Amino acid sequence: MAPPAVRVSRRKHIRFLLIMVLVTASIAGWWVQADSAPSPNLLTVAVQRGDLQDLVTATGVLQPRDYVDVGAQVSGQLEVLHVQTGDDVKEGDLLAEIDPTLYVARVDATRAQLRNQKAQLMERKAQLTLAELQYRRQQNLLKEEATSREAAQIAEATLQSARAQIEAISAQIEQTESTLLAEEANLEYARIYAPMDGTVVSIEARQGQTLNVNQQAPVLMRIADLSAMTVEAQVSEADIGKLTADMPVYFTTLGSQQRRWESRLDRLEPTPVVENNVVLYNAVFEVPNPEGRLMTQMTAQVFFVNAEARGALLVPVTAVHGRGPDATVLVLGSNGQPEQRAVTVGVTNRVQAEIMDGLEEGERVVSSPRGAGSTESGDGPRRMLGMRM
Repeated sequence: MAPPAVRVSRRKHIRFLLIMVLVTASIAGWWVQADSAPSPNLLTVAVQRGDLQDLVTATGVLQPRDYVDVGAQVSGQLEVLHVQTGDDVKEGDLLAEIDPTLYVARVDATRAQLRNQKAQLMERKAQLTLAELQYRRQQNLLKEEATSREAAQIAEATLQSARAQIEAISAQIEQTESTLLAEEANLEYARIYAPMDGTVVSIEARQGQTLNVNQQAPVLMRIADLSAMTVEAQVSEADIGKLTADMPVYFTTLGSQQRRWESRLDRLEPTPVVENNVVLYNAVFEVPNPEGRLMTQMTAQVFFVNAEARGALLVPVTAVHGRGPDATVLVLGSNGQPEQRAVTVGVTNRVQAEIMDGLEEGERVVSSPRGAGSTESGDGPRRMLGMRM
């Protein structure tokens, strides 16, 4: 039988071994639990269905599709303006009147000249008739040798002269009639009529102003058809290659940011506009405006739909690593650990990406560590998650 001191020492040793076993088991259990639980620094997002658009944005200006700058074709003082800005007019409505005094006087003078020339023509015709009678008389007398040959020749020359004078006065009458038409047209131009149906959107001249068409072509006002508008959007040279004719486009205005006006791209103008060393191209499209809510020179925030997906599986673009066939995402597995999975990516923008294959709705993907940025390098997710490989 062992001495009492030895028995006490053995009991202490066994107790120490039991404590060490318990501590080791606790540490192992904590390690397994910590290894199986997801890191609290991971930001996960559920895969959801939704709509996605890849957009090219630009700023545009609204202009009427059809408009006419109404000008003056004759000089003079602008006596009366019959319209104001905002008035609706019909084709043929009287818009303005220029002082017609000078043009009325010219028309009256030309008409008097024309009457004088017609009277002269009547006189020349009477002289022609007399010359014809004298010529025939002289010819008859010459046959009977009752007159001299000289007298017969004078009668013949007089007849030809009378005919020539009639031709000359007839030409003068035609010239005067043409002049009268021009003078009457100028008199008519003193009254300015609407060339089309539309709205007076601006007036450049003022009543009482003197217009001089010899120095410049004065514009009195602009008439526009506001039932259809044109949007000229300025697109940067970096994005112009993404645009194609007939692609969908919509825009909003500063006053109605909740309302969309939709259309399709009509054309791209090949000549750029350079502003502050920035090259911009005009993308032009039309939009109906039956309610008249869109007005000239409004600013439009334009969105060209480069690609879109409806009812697609969507994940944050930061969750996708790599591109094309090498694209992958990190998915939380059943054990709570992130696992890498290959996916097929469709439409993307700066925020979301369409997953065409490789994920199911409701699965949770790792978007990024909390407070950390995303990376697209091959080993980036491992460094980002702090995974033990």
